[in-house]
Amino acid sequence: MMRRLKTSFASALRAGMLRHKATLTVTAALFAAASAFADDWSSSRPDGHAPIGVMGDHAHKTGEWMFSLRTMHMDMEGNRDGDSNVSVSEVLGDFVVAPKRMSMDMQMLGVMYAPTDTVTLMLMLPYVELEMDHVNRMGVEFTTRSSGLGDIKVSSITTLKDWHNAKLLMNFGVSLPTGSNTEEGLTPVGKVRLPYPMQVGSGTYDFMPGLTYLAQTDTYSWGAQGIATIRTGRDEGYRLGNRLMLTSWGAKKLSDTLSVSVRLEGETWGDVRGADRRIAQSLMPMGMGPFPSVPTAIPSLRGGSQASLSVGANYYFRTGFAAGHRLALEIGAPIYQDFDGPQLETDWTGTLGWQLAL
Repeated sequence: MMRRLKTSFASALRAGMLRHKATLTVTAALFAAASAFADDWSSSRPDGHAPIGVMGDHAHKTGEWMFSLRTMHMDMEGNRDGDSNVSVSEVLGDFVVAPKRMSMDMQMLGVMYAPTDTVTLMLMLPYVELEMDHVNRMGVEFTTRSSGLGDIKVSSITTLKDWHNAKLLMNFGVSLPTGSNTEEGLTPVGKVRLPYPMQVGSGTYDFMPGLTYLAQTDTYSWGAQGIATIRTGRDEGYRLGNRLMLTSWGAKKLSDTLSVSVRLEGETWGDVRGADRRIAQSLMPMGMGPFPSVPTAIPSLRGGSQASLSVGANYYFRTGFAAGHRLALEIGAPIYQDFDGPQLETDWTGTLGWQLAL
């Protein structure tokens, strides 16, 4: 069988730690450079917020509110096993059904409020739409879809240190299991519970601790963030794998209203622990020999790691009826992917957002 019996999460975690070490080294160097400048850090400039793909990147002053709306898209096409591409025919050599393409669209409403100068509270409400195209050994193509409210996240951002033009923040969040993990869809064999990637919620309460560093000069800004997702308990017999995300970015202020940015992100995540009995039923032979039906339904094939590079722009309205509003766009693509596989590989991601602080 195509899947390799390896301890993928352990190796991915080691890779994540190496990226973490590199990120900390770069951050330390950037902090040393930032300390040479005396101007206070300001959010009232286009690069006063991180690229729009980063969340929980800044704090507010006492009594301030911020509202945001993001629309995010991710497109996946083609399968990968380890760090190598595999064809549909190769996948069908081991499975009855092969995924061909998947898209994810998310609308994210965010609210932030600062009860004090050192603590900012944040609420994120997502609506998720998922779609996956398949083909089976008979050449029949079909598409499954799911949508609904995702897992709501509540979190706090605490300012640990303020160096005037640089800040160190502590992030701590809880992801609530408000999204469904029992979505069903129609396939050529009838209505079945959809595999793990097609569920809009995790089913578990997850803790999300992290740290964020950001700094500015008159023309440039930069930052780094690390966020872990620690799953707790099980629902429907399983829990998703833990996740570690590390990112760093740099931005240049082109004018008082426009900035551009570049961002590097690395992620590593574990396999599903346990199994959903209803999903496991889809692994039964389907009259086509003793083959599992689809790789997305196998818990041990869900781990992996990925690095991606993104470019973005922020526009800050300073005058007129839209004064204080901020628009941002970020487009990214992977530069490295390694999956337990076979899994669909990411082709590109995009985030468009609006923010307003009051």
